[in-house]
Amino acid sequence: MGLIHQIIRNFDLSGLVFGLAFNYPLFMAWIWIIGGVFYYARRERGRRHCHHEPPEVPGYPLASVLIPCMNEEDRIEETVRYALASRYPTLEVIVVNDGSTDRTGELLDAYADREPRVRVIHLASNQGKAIGLRAAALAARSDYLVCIDGDAYLHPHAVQWLVYHLVTGTRVGAVTGNPRIINRSTLLGKIQVGEFSSIIGLVKRAQRVYGRLFTVSGVIAAFNRAALHRIGFWDERMATDDIDVSWRLQIDHSEVRFEANALCYIFMPETLRGLWKQRLRWAQGGVEVLIEQGLRLFRWRQRRFWGVAIEYLVSVFWSYAMLTVFILFFIGLVIDLPARWQVQTLMPQWHGAVLGMTFLIQSLVSLWMDRRYERESFLGIYYWIIWYPLVYWMLSMFTIIVAVPKTLLAHGRNRRATWVSPDRGVG
Repeated sequence: MGLIHQIIRNFDLSGLVFGLAFNYPLFMAWIWIIGGVFYYARRERGRRHCHHEPPEVPGYPLASVLIPCMNEEDRIEETVRYALASRYPTLEVIVVNDGSTDRTGELLDAYADREPRVRVIHLASNQGKAIGLRAAALAARSDYLVCIDGDAYLHPHAVQWLVYHLVTGTRVGAVTGNPRIINRSTLLGKIQVGEFSSIIGLVKRAQRVYGRLFTVSGVIAAFNRAALHRIGFWDERMATDDIDVSWRLQIDHSEVRFEANALCYIFMPETLRGLWKQRLRWAQGGVEVLIEQGLRLFRWRQRRFWGVAIEYLVSVFWSYAMLTVFILFFIGLVIDLPARWQVQTLMPQWHGAVLGMTFLIQSLVSLWMDRRYERESFLGIYYWIIWYPLVYWMLSMFTIIVAVPKTLLAHGRNRRATWVSPDRGVG
């Protein structure tokens, strides 16, 4: 017992968890910056085309825009109208009404009656987004499928940018677009504008350089139907169909690309409750796919996926390391802990200042690269992004902490992931 007690007292728990909590975000920030800058220099800087002038698509084959939706009576007509306004010359729109209880089905039928390019599939009850996408994919007349949400507004050139990659890339199974946030009237909305520009866009650029994308954007992504057929389309059991299908496509050796010019305008949650539910679902989807596909990644042929999988796994450990820091601090207020277990303060010290400066550099670089896709000046967005670590790092930490046990307890149950309409903000 004396030896065990001595080991416990000498084990530097606070140093271990502080090391992970500090070094992980610092290291990854520079990984994203270096990769993102390399991608920008190679694929975006000085490129003749911009999102106002997409490249020519050989033969302009038919493209199918798939829109699964449920209870979207407020915005579904606008979504279809924007899809039909695409400059792509040969296009059909297939909308799946997934058991809506409002006027969504009625509005869609009226739209299809007056617009021959629109077809509507009605599901009697809520089957989930994955089933809706599968039904639309099987009904589509094209092998090139552009999938968007029921409240997403496509840029006129987005379809052409996405289909260009599918037609010209021999191994391209999917292409993810570049969502831009419409509602930005609250602090949470403004921070999310910065997040999509300085975090999500930068990470996708860097992952494209390093080997594999963690996920396509579920709100706008295009797929080669043959690649989807090989992996069995979308899995209705998964909380996030986009993460799961991205991993399975790449494990099947299909290429997944990011196209910054394929713009899509979306609504995001602007309440803490809505944001929590959304991010918890995202976190749960990441844990699910790691459990489902993790063992397959041990093969040498999947080595390009190792970086993405390891980074996500470390992010889970980081969340629990941060939780341990909080627990040690509050326990230390009432119990005399061993010196190597003590956390003196939660206030930022020198390491907090280093992290803060690194984050500001990352944000400045990525917002500058993304400025051509935003209607606001990147300095205006930069002003609000300083709040991101305070709000979203903590949110990310707690959602992963909750998602891991929730996913492990639910794993193995043969349940279909149905959906409800999420919080779409306040304006």
